[in-house]
Amino acid sequence: MILYPAIDLMGGEVVRLEQGRADRKKVYSPDPVGMANQWAATGAAWLHVVDLDGAFSGELKNLPVVAAMAETLSIPLQLGGGLRTIDSVRRALDAGVARVILGSRACEDPSFVEEAVKEFGGDKIAVGIDAKNGLVATRGWTETSGRNALELAREVEYFGIGALIYTDIATDGMLLGPNFAAMEAMVQTLQTPVIASGGVSSVEDIKKLSEISGLYGAIIGKALYEGRVTLEECLSITR
Repeated sequence: MILYPAIDLMGGEVVRLEQGRADRKKVYSPDPVGMANQWAATGAAWLHVVDLDGAFSGELKNLPVVAAMAETLSIPLQLGGGLRTIDSVRRALDAGVARVILGSRACEDPSFVEEAVKEFGGDKIAVGIDAKNGLVATRGWTETSGRNALELAREVEYFGIGALIYTDIATDGMLLGPNFAAMEAMVQTLQTPVIASGGVSSVEDIKKLSEISGLYGAIIGKALYEGRVTLEECLSITR
């Protein structure tokens, strides 16, 4: 299982939100490039980066910062937030992003996923499905679509995406533990690599996620920044 330290960007700073709410923001660092290199130096194999301003606005807002990160890093990064056009995907990939994550647009128009895969290749395209009570949320988690998360996952998998990131909104940023049952159901539903996101609060959570047969990866955010876990101890479990 690959561990993905999360770097959430807002106004060029590293922040974390509770349940995706902009009014529950905490700034952890004014230096995203330095933070990215810190995680790489600690042993991370990938980074998970989210342009939160992009997620809320629908347009990439922190791409210069992401490009600076990609330029100095020795490891790949995946980027989500505000990627709702083929042009925005192209600009992200041209900036050095290894894989983009399509979220809101993928839910509203799954044919966009097919178009992106044909244009750039499946290995460059992931889909992020953010759900609460099994229903997909979009536009920075401000809207609930009414679409079933598992049904959408099966639909976008058909297009040949490289990975699917599944976030349980109810647990994200709350340090209450992941929704293990929902993650396991998603893994069992798909053949596409699934990356779990949301709620990791302890080394025990990482251990339990690593025991889900077939789970490809897990994203760790607030627990790292709040000192609940260290990346070293988490990596020792998954190696």
